[in-house]
Amino acid sequence: MSASGFAEWARHFETERDRRAARPDPCWEAGASLPPAVRAGVQRFQAGEDGDSSALFAKADAAGDPEYSAALRLFVAEEKNHARLLALLLKAGGATTRAGHWSDAAFARLRRVPGLRTELLLLMVAEVVALRYYRALRDGTDDPLTSEVAGHILADEERHIPFHCAWLRASVAELPRAARRPLLAGWQVMLLGAVLVVAADHGRALRGLGVGRGRFVADVLTSGGPVVAAILGSSGTKGVLRAPRNTSGSRDVCPWGASSIRRERGM
Repeated sequence: MSASGFAEWARHFETERDRRAARPDPCWEAGASLPPAVRAGVQRFQAGEDGDSSALFAKADAAGDPEYSAALRLFVAEEKNHARLLALLLKAGGATTRAGHWSDAAFARLRRVPGLRTELLLLMVAEVVALRYYRALRDGTDDPLTSEVAGHILADEERHIPFHCAWLRASVAELPRAARRPLLAGWQVMLLGAVLVVAADHGRALRGLGVGRGRFVADVLTSGGPVVAAILGSSGTKGVLRAPRNTSGSRDVCPWGASSIRRERGM
C-alpha cells in the first residue's frame, strides 16, 4: 500500500528532531523524588519504550512506501529518546532501569504476527494507554523533574497517534466496507484488555498520581473513540491525520490530546 502525505510527516519529525537537539535536557542534577510505586511504573514504561523495532521496519519497507518508512524510523527515534529520558529520570531518582515486564514480553510476541496493519493496531493500543499514563504522571506528581520529563513525552505521544491513524486509515480503507468496523471493534477489545492489565499493575502508582483505576480505564476507553473515528475517516477527523503545522507544543494536534481534558489537579 502506498499512502500520500508521509513526506510531510517525515519533515515534521525532522523538525522536531532538530528542535530536540537544540533544546537542553532537563536539569538531571536537581534530582527526582520517585515514590516506590511511581518508580516501578516508570521502570516498566521505560522498558516498553526501548523495544526492538527491526520487525516493524521490515514490514514497513515491504509495504512499498519509502516516505512512510522514513517517517516511521523518525517516530521510533522519538520513542528511543523517551526511553533515554526515563532512564535518566530514574537515575536522578536513585533508581535503575529494569528488564521488561511479563506484559511487555506478551505484547512483543503478539507483534510478531504477519502484516503491518496488525502490528500498527497493536502499537496503537500501547500508544493510547501511554498517552493517559504520561498525562497522569505529568499532572499528578509533585516532583518538578518528573513532571517536566512526562510533559516532553506526552507532547510527542499526542503527535504519534494521528501519525499512526493516517497510515491505518489508508490501510483499513482497502478492506471491504463490511470488515472495517468489526476490525476496529476488535481493536477496542484489545484496548480494554491492555488497559485493565495496566490498571491492575499500576494501581498504587495511579492512586498516588490522583487517578483511580476505574477512572484510568474509563479515560483510556473514551479516548479510543476518536481513534476509531479517525481511522474510519469519519466527518471532522480528516484534518488531524496531517502532520501538525504548529510544532511549538503550545496546542494539541488531535482531539484526544491533553488539552481536551482538564488537568488532574483542577478536577
